[in-house]
Amino acid sequence: MNTHLIAVVEQLKFNYMKKNYLWILLPFLLAIAFSSCQDKTFETYTYVANVPQYMSLEEMRSAIKVEAPRNLENPGKIYFKGGKIYISESFKGIHVIDNSNPSNPQNIAFINIPGNVDIAIKGNILYADSYMDLVAIDISDLNKIVIKKRVENVFPRSLPPFDSKYPVAPIDEEKGVVVGWKIEKITVKQELNNEFYWYGKGGILMDAAESGSGERTTYFVPNAVGIAGSMARFQIYDNYLYTINNREITVFNIANTSDPVKGSTVGTTRIIETLFIYNQKMFIGSTTGMLVYELSNPANPKYLSEFSHITSCDPVVVQGDYAYVTLRSGSGCGNLKDQLNVISIKDIYNPYLVKDYELVNPYGLGIDGNVLFVCDGTAGLKVYDATDPLHIDENLIKQFSDLHAFDVIPFNKVLMLIGNTGLYQYDYSDINNLVLLSVIPIEK
Repeated sequence: MNTHLIAVVEQLKFNYMKKNYLWILLPFLLAIAFSSCQDKTFETYTYVANVPQYMSLEEMRSAIKVEAPRNLENPGKIYFKGGKIYISESFKGIHVIDNSNPSNPQNIAFINIPGNVDIAIKGNILYADSYMDLVAIDISDLNKIVIKKRVENVFPRSLPPFDSKYPVAPIDEEKGVVVGWKIEKITVKQELNNEFYWYGKGGILMDAAESGSGERTTYFVPNAVGIAGSMARFQIYDNYLYTINNREITVFNIANTSDPVKGSTVGTTRIIETLFIYNQKMFIGSTTGMLVYELSNPANPKYLSEFSHITSCDPVVVQGDYAYVTLRSGSGCGNLKDQLNVISIKDIYNPYLVKDYELVNPYGLGIDGNVLFVCDGTAGLKVYDATDPLHIDENLIKQFSDLHAFDVIPFNKVLMLIGNTGLYQYDYSDINNLVLLSVIPIEK
């Protein structure tokens, strides 16, 4: 099964189906009706599409190395461990920031990892995805990192972002992994006596057989383990690394940190996106709700309960008796509302909505005690006193509206924030007087 095409089909279906379903279904049904009268009939289609650019598997698997520091260009997820901040550069690798002095952070290295989106660290071992592989890298000496193990083909192949105004051209897995796209006119030949899908503006044809469910849907813990932002899909608990994609939780035994061993795979009924571990429980944000699993046996997470909401993008953080979930609308998220949900988990088997609050376009969030930090997209960073869950909107402490905030990590009274203009750090020891400590800007 072509997992590249699976990912494309599912992403385009999610993006377009809700608003264009009649437009999509019409050519689909007409084509099936027409093809039923044909015998090995072919049709040629010419259209403008995202045409894949490839890297061979050999090159991809030999490309991991430390390089000179790079400027932030397209930063994604954020991770903190041992006085260093690790920032993913979408599908390219990881920026390493020496944050021993948050007022003067130093960009010290770039770890080139093709296809990287998520990381987690235990001890001196960094775990990262590289397209369909998991790699374990010893980073005890950043001048000479060592790949301790590569676990091949444990994830569905991921695709870098593409221009959603155009369909995606056919992808040939034998050429390697997709590292980028060119917008070009192409001509394809399609057999009409087979069932097919038509997705995207301008149309894209794909065999129904390629449309299975294997797509990959494009964060406090012990001192030995780092701290991830709320958008994370990798988390570590005890001697286990948990990764999520599509509808599956994959567990890796990392008792020997240098030798991750793939363990159980736990299926879910929802498309899951983010992962947060708190108080021996795993809280998973999905496109349609929050799932809760217990980790009394960490090798085999056990389902406890769930809270359903409208379809949306959904990170979650937890503090005490409450879970905080942001729901975002927009392309790929399917939601018509942007809001913060406060969910009671006092009875972990029956979570329920306490209250929801209107937001602008939220992404990640973080909490420290009763201080809630919300990345509200173009509305910036919002800082709330969440002591009273029923009146959070009346207790806005501060708003930084000049930021387009993506995700945060609050730790030791320093807030680390990544947005579309760079890495920002604030001292919040006086919550009524947040002080900007430093900025590492994005430079393209």
